[in-house]
Amino acid sequence: MQVTLDRLLSGLQNDDCLVHLERLPARPPRLAAPHPPLPPAVADRLAGPLWSHQAQALELARAGRSVVVATGTASGKSLCYQLPIAEAAYRASAGSGSPVTALCLYPTKALAHDQLRALTAMDLPGVVAACYDGDTAPSERAWARRHAGVVLTNPDMLHAGLLPHHARWATFLSRLRYVVLDELHTLRGIFGSHVAQLLRRLRRLCAHYGSDPVFLFGSATIGQPATLASALCGRPVVAVTEDGSPRGERLFALWNPPLLDPASGARASANGETAALLARLVADGFRALAFCRSRKGTELVADEARRRAGPGLAGSIRAYRGGYLAEERRQIEADLVAGRLHGVVTTSALELGIDVGGLDACVLNGFPGTIASLWQQAGRAGRARQRSLAVLVAGEDQLDQWLMAHPHEVFTRSPEAAVVNPSNPNVLHAHLACAAYELPLSPADDAWWDDLDEGVLHLVGDDRLAVRDGRAYWKGRRAPAPDIGLRSGSSREYRIAELDGRLVGTVDESRAFTTVHDGAVYLHQGRPWRVDRLDLDDRVAWVSPAAGDELTQPRSETDVRILDDQRCRPVGGAWLHLGTVEVCQRVTGYRRRHAATGETLADEVLELPPTRLVTRAFWYVVDTELLDDAGIERRARAGALHAAEHAAIGVLPLFTICDRWDVGGLSTLHHADTAAPTVVIYDGYPGGVGIAELGFDAGRRHLEATLELVSACPCTTGCPSCVQSPKCGNWNEPLDKAGAVGLLEVVTRRS
Repeated sequence: MQVTLDRLLSGLQNDDCLVHLERLPARPPRLAAPHPPLPPAVADRLAGPLWSHQAQALELARAGRSVVVATGTASGKSLCYQLPIAEAAYRASAGSGSPVTALCLYPTKALAHDQLRALTAMDLPGVVAACYDGDTAPSERAWARRHAGVVLTNPDMLHAGLLPHHARWATFLSRLRYVVLDELHTLRGIFGSHVAQLLRRLRRLCAHYGSDPVFLFGSATIGQPATLASALCGRPVVAVTEDGSPRGERLFALWNPPLLDPASGARASANGETAALLARLVADGFRALAFCRSRKGTELVADEARRRAGPGLAGSIRAYRGGYLAEERRQIEADLVAGRLHGVVTTSALELGIDVGGLDACVLNGFPGTIASLWQQAGRAGRARQRSLAVLVAGEDQLDQWLMAHPHEVFTRSPEAAVVNPSNPNVLHAHLACAAYELPLSPADDAWWDDLDEGVLHLVGDDRLAVRDGRAYWKGRRAPAPDIGLRSGSSREYRIAELDGRLVGTVDESRAFTTVHDGAVYLHQGRPWRVDRLDLDDRVAWVSPAAGDELTQPRSETDVRILDDQRCRPVGGAWLHLGTVEVCQRVTGYRRRHAATGETLADEVLELPPTRLVTRAFWYVVDTELLDDAGIERRARAGALHAAEHAAIGVLPLFTICDRWDVGGLSTLHHADTAAPTVVIYDGYPGGVGIAELGFDAGRRHLEATLELVSACPCTTGCPSCVQSPKCGNWNEPLDKAGAVGLLEVVTRRS
């Protein structure tokens, strides 16, 4: 194996696409014994002694301390919560303790089922475990409620399937000792804000039934894990971050697709490079995963990898993503674990998924957005502590190319801090409504919600709650939870349906006008649909199958009004502000493009009502004299600001755990509220989820990274690697790369 890997690396090193190869040395284990020791009946089930972080987490949990274990992949984090649960269950079964239960929450069904298999295989005395999710049959759900002491599920099921029906779970909740939340780093932004409120509802019901559970979190390495965990569960959390696990040597390659046209910045397809690398790994006898950032990309890369591998190996390469039937996903997982598959192309669905010990390599098709996710994906290989290889294939966008120009940042940059905003009124009010349905709200509930009174007043005024005898009751006939999605900022959706009524999918209200407007080509599970009509009254996009030769791109006009300017400080030659804004956006048309060539086929006009978003933002204000000092001609100034805005958004994920699609922007030579040239970057979720605050804190570092990105790009007038944006509502017009460089240079060198 080692000789073969060396041979493969020798071939890669002879390729100009290899930007950097990092060698991460093997590491021996650090062992520790818990005090007091585990009961023999539990200790005998272990494969060996505990690593130091496992023993530390166990002792904290025993003491009733909530804990977050933030260590590397394959570091045995699962044992950190399995052991406290197993010890408590054993003592109860042996008659030396009270009956206890545990609730384990995972972000994906695949991970929950994999953990169930692992827990069952340990055959721990007194532990009776069951999954409870959307794939669980009704009879199995009933069995789990009656018999399971450990229930493995996901936040969505807890939200809509368990808490609204808590009376059925009264015994389970009254005995709840531990609540586990795995993959903490995924609980950020709007999803994390919803989960924070969900856990407050859970703690409230536990108190009603007489329990006060300890929270146990597992996470990839992130910044400030205890701060995030505490914000989620609403109680102090201790962090365990010193990793005592062993690991084999890891090799990490940075791979930049060939530059085809220096003037335009065009590069060879990252999809094609990823497929070629995966096919090469499979042909050389390695087992590998390839991660893609979209469902469509997953299918395209898998098809190309099969073609390159040839008929003899094509059957050993499969795609895996959301949208597959449950039985399809389970079969692919089983084939991968059993070694029948040598290559799997996946979305992030397997970043957090099953534990495959025999994987030798991972190929990442584009930077996944955060350092935490990058190491999580790369760590899928080498989990059996064998020598392993990870390859990051750069895409065309700004952040990927910035990392290719600064390879040391991949390996030395501190992990980002994730943020949540439980006080976001759009999230808070939704969960207060759910809580009122579960149990009428009373003044005593301010133990769980600081903004209780304000939230109740809002819901009463909205005719959703009624107050009687000092308690607030839900007025609806059915539970509100099923209508509230945890993964979006809006509880309202548009249905996407065929003309005969069959449902194709749904889209969040905030994205409906840009994705399913009249004439839009909508991709669902890789299949194109043409939107025949968007019904605003019934909130339905009526669609019909479309040919795959056309794409559409919306055009929009955006206006940002500053509602509250809360903080301000100088950053170089600019002034940086933070506050609340109202974003008004109107989709005015769309462009039809040929899917293969990008050729413009036609520009169409739309008449849609404006949408409004009240959210958080940070904005840079510059004096007109700075534009003069930068030597930017008047006709180029709008393009310079616009290009700087795009680049700043593209590099923002370096400083915040977010995706460029989570934020929006506006640049203008004269903003009505600042009376000066202004660049605004706003949080794309109603009420904000903390992205603007992190952007404001980054300040000068953000501007300097933006300047480095644009000035280092070899293109002439701007490209997707520096100042072009795939989500620009103005179709990337106007843009002036040289003007953006000049402006950023002047701003950053001023004190």
